[in-house]
Amino acid sequence: MIQIERVILHHVHMPLKNPFTNSLTTVTDKDLYIIELVDQDGIRGYGETVAFDSPWYTEETTETTRVIMEQHLIPALQSASIVHPNDLVTLFQHVRRHQMAKAAIETAVWDLYAKRQRKPLYEVIGGVRSQIPVGATIGMQATDQHLLEKMQSALNQGYQRIKLKVSPQHDLHTLELVRQHYPDLPLMVDANSAYRVENIDHLKKFDEYQLMMIEQPFAPHDFVDHAKLQEKLKTPICLDESIHTLADAKTAIALHSCQVMSIKLGKVGGFTHAIQIHDYCAAHHIPVWCGGMLEAGVGRLQSLALATLENFRFPADPGASSRYWHQDIIDPEVTVENGHVQLSKMPGIGREINWDVLEQYRIQQIVHQKSTRLR
Repeated sequence: MIQIERVILHHVHMPLKNPFTNSLTTVTDKDLYIIELVDQDGIRGYGETVAFDSPWYTEETTETTRVIMEQHLIPALQSASIVHPNDLVTLFQHVRRHQMAKAAIETAVWDLYAKRQRKPLYEVIGGVRSQIPVGATIGMQATDQHLLEKMQSALNQGYQRIKLKVSPQHDLHTLELVRQHYPDLPLMVDANSAYRVENIDHLKKFDEYQLMMIEQPFAPHDFVDHAKLQEKLKTPICLDESIHTLADAKTAIALHSCQVMSIKLGKVGGFTHAIQIHDYCAAHHIPVWCGGMLEAGVGRLQSLALATLENFRFPADPGASSRYWHQDIIDPEVTVENGHVQLSKMPGIGREINWDVLEQYRIQQIVHQKSTRLR
């Protein structure tokens, strides 16, 4: 039985090494919370909010996750005795959606639970491997030369596939350029909902470039239009922003809206829901892959743990810490060797918090001690 005696929210602001541009915005830094749970035996588990500071990706933001955690989730958590992390689905059912807020708490409980079991997190969730192949995502660049240099740098580091951000203004020329230089490179693209159904004829031209997949061409709720597009494309469609719940996955599969799904731990509410979606996709022969959310070290390790499940068939997005951060908040940082991340066999996420770095980036700390909150 787990009883949470203390919840500490570390509000952290981390500048990215380089701006990251997609069809909707440019991200230059990450505003997030590291959630630290302390149980009755003094064992600590960690989670991370993955929302951005504005609602360009989903309706959630860093600030909304804080409000939901403080006003609804943490009080429920501290009033309960937990047998298994799956219990949080019922415990949090009074809060509709807010998947990223729920995931931040839920993943911390899984980390704590794995440490109590003295097992690595990936084993506790049912992972089948400790090495994960990884790919690199490259945002839109100012010039062709910059793009090619970024790609070559990632390939030199061993990344096994490249994902490019695209939009109607930055697509066919980019694909033509890349295929001229890298005709056989495993390549996928991500539109972040930049296209509309009237662009179907334009999108059919993507078939010429032998892509692994095109991720989220239409708006998140356009399951029907994605199905229309998939019927006309040879290139597999991958749904990302569309998939928040198991019900979303069932809808997409029933309508034949995609041939691949991206499962992001924070976006679907944590490990319990992510595993349900993974298992449903496996049963319906839909391969999945692990997308990234520009996570810091805690979220990065937890996403990589998720990617150890059997039906994750493509290189994962979360790669080396050094691709994104001047210094990460974990020790040791995530590294890539020969295109793979090796997960630790230590309990939980398998890394320690680098408190010196966290304190350097921390702008606020909030402590919830049962019914008392200290700032």
